[in-house]
Amino acid sequence: MPITDSLLTWIHLLSASIWVGGSIFIGIVLAPMLKSFANTVEERTMLMIKIGRRFNILAIPALAVLVTTGIYNANTFIASHDTILDSAYGTILVVKIALVVSMVAVFGVHVKISGRNIEQELKNKHNPSSDSICKLRTRIIWLGRVIVGQSVAILLLAAMLDSGV
Repeated sequence: MPITDSLLTWIHLLSASIWVGGSIFIGIVLAPMLKSFANTVEERTMLMIKIGRRFNILAIPALAVLVTTGIYNANTFIASHDTILDSAYGTILVVKIALVVSMVAVFGVHVKISGRNIEQELKNKHNPSSDSICKLRTRIIWLGRVIVGQSVAILLLAAMLDSGV
């Protein structure tokens, strides 16, 4: 059904916009601005964690929709799963799927290391050392950059699939 496929594609693209656009905004615009809102590394880390948690309210469902509609779209375009690697389309699709699985795993680690226990420690001032906070912040930023890089690469692969490469 063309209208159903169009709506699913639209939902897929909307979800990709939320996921990738929001991630890029946080990494390129918001994170560098935190220095002007917070004086200490602890305050900046706390803000990063709170902003990330707030973004995840929208981002996690968007990611779930992306994966679900992506599976549907892949099944629509692949005639037979037995011959998936016999075409450029199938090969690109397998690479895209592997990258999505990898990105979801990295995102899971990202969410876990910036969990509520870290936020509680910072709130309650159980005085984690500034060195440990800096290391945590560095890991959060590094993982965020990896996720953005993976997301942009996935978009490139999606464009290649769409163009019939």
